[in-house]
Amino acid sequence: MQKPSEVALSDLRIFETDEFLKRLKKLSSHDAAFLRKKLDSFVYPQIKTEPFWGNNIKKLHGHTPDTWRYRIGKFRLFYIFDQEEQVVYILTIDDRKDAFK
Repeated sequence: MQKPSEVALSDLRIFETDEFLKRLKKLSSHDAAFLRKKLDSFVYPQIKTEPFWGNNIKKLHGHTPDTWRYRIGKFRLFYIFDQEEQVVYILTIDDRKDAFK
């Protein structure tokens, strides 16, 4: 059995919170389909291999626990990473115009 410190980042799990799923449901069917396709084919695989680094990833300042933002077109995906559990919690998704209010 591997020690937690030896677990590869590719072993990360993604957990979509109820808040995230609720926000996704409120989007138009076109936007929801676009996001689901991007999430499954690109975003989640990237976050699983490198949750803290990438062109579209930025750490938000002044948030506890540490919160990260992933840019997907006009949308912003917010997540936290639990290193002990090796789980990325997808907190919410917002349109850029509403995300930072």
